[in-house]
Amino acid sequence: MANLFDPVTVLRGVGTMRAEQLKKLGIETVYDLISYFPRSYDDRTRLVTVSELSEAGAACFRATVMSTPVTSYIRKGLNVTKCMAADYTAQVKLVFFNQPHLAGSLRYGESYYFYGSLSGDYTGYQVTNPVVESAASASVMTRRIVPVYSLTAGVSNNLLVKLVAQALDACPETMPEVLPPEVRAAYHWMDVRQAYRAIHNPASMQELKAARERLIFEEFFIFTAGLLLTRARRAAEQRTAYQNTDLTEFYAALPFQLTNAQQRAIDDIIRDFQKGIPMNRLLQGDVGSGKTMVAAAAAYCAVKNHVQVALMAPTEILAEQHFAGLSKLFAPLGIRCGLLTGSMKPSEQKKIRAATAEGELDLLIGTHSLISETTQFRRLGLVIADEQHRFGVEQRAALASKGDAPHLLVLSATPIPRTLSLILYGDLDLSVINELPPGRQKVDTFLVNESMRTRINAFIRKHVANGNQVYIVCPAVDESEIETLKSAEQWAQALQQRVFPDLRVALLHGKMKGAEKERIMAGFQAGQYDILVATTVIEVGVDVPNATLMVIENADRFGLSQLHQLRGRVGRGKDKSYCVLISNKRDPDSQTRMRALCQTNDGFQIAEADLKLRGPGDFFGSRQSGLPAFKVANLEMDLDILRRAQQAAQEFIPHARLDSEQMQPLLQRIRALFDKRENQFN
Repeated sequence: MANLFDPVTVLRGVGTMRAEQLKKLGIETVYDLISYFPRSYDDRTRLVTVSELSEAGAACFRATVMSTPVTSYIRKGLNVTKCMAADYTAQVKLVFFNQPHLAGSLRYGESYYFYGSLSGDYTGYQVTNPVVESAASASVMTRRIVPVYSLTAGVSNNLLVKLVAQALDACPETMPEVLPPEVRAAYHWMDVRQAYRAIHNPASMQELKAARERLIFEEFFIFTAGLLLTRARRAAEQRTAYQNTDLTEFYAALPFQLTNAQQRAIDDIIRDFQKGIPMNRLLQGDVGSGKTMVAAAAAYCAVKNHVQVALMAPTEILAEQHFAGLSKLFAPLGIRCGLLTGSMKPSEQKKIRAATAEGELDLLIGTHSLISETTQFRRLGLVIADEQHRFGVEQRAALASKGDAPHLLVLSATPIPRTLSLILYGDLDLSVINELPPGRQKVDTFLVNESMRTRINAFIRKHVANGNQVYIVCPAVDESEIETLKSAEQWAQALQQRVFPDLRVALLHGKMKGAEKERIMAGFQAGQYDILVATTVIEVGVDVPNATLMVIENADRFGLSQLHQLRGRVGRGKDKSYCVLISNKRDPDSQTRMRALCQTNDGFQIAEADLKLRGPGDFFGSRQSGLPAFKVANLEMDLDILRRAQQAAQEFIPHARLDSEQMQPLLQRIRALFDKRENQFN
């Protein structure tokens, strides 16, 4: 017998070296092993005769060895073992490469089960490297549905199958049941031990489906329950409700009228302020939809209620941009703004920090400098995180910890389908700005190939001649990355030297030092360059109203949502703007994706299309770390189960007794998931 969280070395055949190999797969305990779920399955339950074997696919068959296996050594590192086998319908040659041990274990006249496919040429047909099991032994790799696991060096699929079977046999008779009895009964789920056995060793495809769905439901239920408990905990926190929520003076100071969507978002925030519990709200809106003005309204209201506001931006240039706009707006309203960035002189930083600590500043705008230990607030009441996916939960929490349960408003310009929003931001209340301010330009988008290069260059010249600026985005930084892709460094050099020697071309990419990046971006914003050749480092960037053309090289290499974000860098001024996607890729999926971008400027429609075409993992690209670490659930395929699990959790959690013994396994798994690590069940 073994405990679930014993190290895998308690299992037969797992020594120190094998344990190190398993560790590369994230397997360190017995529980890690049984929760290392297969990525696919081979159905080897259907038996065929030798005469029914074909080249169409592998099959399981029973045959008797009709000749003594003989091993021939071809050269160093290569040997081949051959024999004949037959059943009552036909005979077939069996060929094994680099498996000389079979010469001694396959015995003439004895029957075996084999799994493999027929192959052949002018010399005849044969089955190469079939899986072999004695007809007298239990079915492990034949006559069953065989799980297929993700592997690493030194760990074969056969080894994992045997170790998982051993681990399941060694586990206690009862594994802790996470799903409450009433939930299991309502949805007719099998018990947890049966589910784990069935997902690794299903008796049928129907049993596999039932086990998989139960474990998917369990993962979604755990996650939703965790979000509900987080919300409940926040609702239990008390803070003084804001009394002064009249924004008349703020609205009068604006040089334009807010859209209906902006007004709805502000109303949501004001209601949160009046509840007497900390706000935790996500403000989601397309590029240019006016999220900053909604955040400004929130800041104004907070300051009028005698608390300070912190606004954290992902880059210095964006922080400076916010400071320039908001200080101009707030100065006549008596709101004192400050800027704190890493590149400021130490003496300036010290002065700003002192003013903040003394309460002499109402709104402090900055980058990661805001969360340093030396930055202290006198009465922090509202935290605003701009482009929230650039900041981890820990960074937001570090800033929030500088106040007494401050309100939190996080902004995102990445349109996210509602289903994914529920998963990623289920602990946040959601406001969506789904309309653009009047005068915001629609960007015309075109998909072309390399044959249009001369016309594209002429189009670039035309925009520059009109006094405008151009972005050119490349998928790689330099040629060492992928040969077939346009690299920013080499392309910028070629454009400057050969194509546009009379124009001012600048280069920007993520491998540059921070100060250099800031200098280039500020120079482009100030009109010192005509063309900025860049990587996706500009995806979240400064507002350059004079930029009217976005050219994206190898556009097929980017996700739809990322292309939409890049396109959002233009169309921000009074002049007509364009986006040109360049791609020579002709496969239908790529063409469908990029044409979807040409047909609409609606970020939410594009996000839905991107999710449908690529799935949630690719949808977020490098930002997918925000997704929960589900072991078996697939957000793209299992949305129906997600909805059922959410409904079940919403019905159960509000009435659950959290201190009961029955709830402890669920609470342990919630903590494990939200800590991004598995905890012990007990």
